[in-house]
Amino acid sequence: MASTPVPDPHDSAFVKAAGLRLRAVGPDRVEGEIDLGPEHHQPWGIVHGGVYATAVESAASIGAAEAARARNLQVVGVHNSTDFLRAVRGGRVQVVAVPIHQGRTTQLWEVTITDERDLPVAVGRVRLQNLELGA
Repeated sequence: MASTPVPDPHDSAFVKAAGLRLRAVGPDRVEGEIDLGPEHHQPWGIVHGGVYATAVESAASIGAAEAARARNLQVVGVHNSTDFLRAVRGGRVQVVAVPIHQGRTTQLWEVTITDERDLPVAVGRVRLQNLELGA
């Protein structure tokens, strides 16, 4: 039986379109940044919440995939909850994802997005299910 290739999350056009650049990726921490500007705005001139939800989902999924890969598994997201804490018009934000739980069948990751003053802009949690490769 042929093995199913595991996609490289660093090659995601969607992640690149959101502007998320990854600096560090591992099974227990993902770090990245986004330079926010007018291309990320909603009609009222602040960054669209979908940018943050995308960063939360992406960072958590990439970290969880790294953890699963070590166990010859893959992951799929089953829940994303992102809270928007502070309106931002632009600047560089930091994205840090860490696991809260890495179990046999599920993982739970928490992601914090902070502004240039190190103040939280958004926080989120993503629950992912561990699956056999090719499932």
